[in-house]
Amino acid sequence: MTDIKRTARITGLAYLGLAVTGLLGFLLIRQRLYVPGDATGTAANLIAHETLARLGVLADLGMVATQAATAVWFWRLFRPTDPVAAGTLALFGLVNSVTILVGTMFTATALDIAQRADAASAAQALLLYELNGAAFTLGALFFGLWLMPMGWLAIRSGHLPRALGWLLIAGGTGYVLSLVVAVTLPEATGVVSALVLPATLGEFWMVGYLLFKGVSGRTAQPVAQVTAA
Repeated sequence: MTDIKRTARITGLAYLGLAVTGLLGFLLIRQRLYVPGDATGTAANLIAHETLARLGVLADLGMVATQAATAVWFWRLFRPTDPVAAGTLALFGLVNSVTILVGTMFTATALDIAQRADAASAAQALLLYELNGAAFTLGALFFGLWLMPMGWLAIRSGHLPRALGWLLIAGGTGYVLSLVVAVTLPEATGVVSALVLPATLGEFWMVGYLLFKGVSGRTAQPVAQVTAA
């Protein structure tokens, strides 16, 4: 049990790192630099706030690293419960990490292009930021898919609250549906936000539980019992 608790807390630390770098990079710094539909404004922000833009790239790279680390440590935590499901969780997490890396390539290149300050640079910088946003939007597919086996394993392992597992499954489903809405109804931002809310709640709960509780002393339940519940 000591080894499991240690693995759980390391997983929680990696997941916390993912949350912090995501908050800094995509939700805070990117919003300070990117002006939707305004090439001149976006390029001007990149030039005027070069240091902030470079910190944004570092934060995104931190997301890449912590997403990959979280995926690996979740695999270690849940492998004794169900190696196939744990491998699936890790696979989707690593694919999402690569998606974030692709998006980071766009923003890193946008900064260099904006600094050229020629006739085409502003439009090119804006396009790269829009491609960055598209990468994160499409990455919701893999993020949703990694939450589903995470929730199943939380239930199956017996080491985490069952309610947390079901919330993560609902959150993963919501993430996948949010991608469908974002692609087909791009103006329905309120619906997208509502669909990803269960995932956000589940992730904060998972991080807090892993860090402060680790795992409970319960044992894995038979699959038949979980399915019937």
